[in-house]
Amino acid sequence: MLTYGDLPDIIPIFPLPGALLLPRSRLPLHLFEPRYLQMLEDSLKTPERLIGMVQTHAQPDKDEAALHKIGCVGRVTQFSETEDGRYMITLSGVCRFRILDEVSGFTPYRRCNVSWDGFQRDLGSVEQDLGFDREAFLELLGRYFDARSLSADWETLKDAEDELLVNSLAMMLDFEPEDKQALLEAPSLSTRRETLVTLIEFALRGGQSDEVLQ
Repeated sequence: MLTYGDLPDIIPIFPLPGALLLPRSRLPLHLFEPRYLQMLEDSLKTPERLIGMVQTHAQPDKDEAALHKIGCVGRVTQFSETEDGRYMITLSGVCRFRILDEVSGFTPYRRCNVSWDGFQRDLGSVEQDLGFDREAFLELLGRYFDARSLSADWETLKDAEDELLVNSLAMMLDFEPEDKQALLEAPSLSTRRETLVTLIEFALRGGQSDEVLQ
């Protein structure tokens, strides 16, 4: 298990809008662009095997998207190569970070100088949500799934720990990148759950899913 002292000052960045990674959660990724294959190769050469996931937003008159200031780093815990040279990997979320500045250099992928200050709790034990009304939450979630014609393993959802349930839904549900960023930046599990409820309620009020959360 990584500790605060294991976290480096500079990390490789994978900017991917809509892909959310949270501490103690797992994110499957498909890598095929040469620069990100190089990023994976370089990451696997380090003892930590870290890759930072960051949301982006457009920059007027610039080719490269701007990075949000807060992201989450994950450790490569699984990877497999396809016959045509692509990789399927799994990132296990470790800790959020704040970008200080982008590092120029000779790598084809982006790297950033980051600070871990303020996110030490991410490295601790599983969070609890003492104010969680699970029955009401699952009823709301059921209406959301029905509205979008989604299916779910409700027994698994009912039995899941608070953090696993809230974080998994935050990562999987189809929200806009800015909404994903709000879920990432939530200071506590209860705040993330409240944000998630607000987004689901907004989606239900908005009608058709493709027109919601613009």
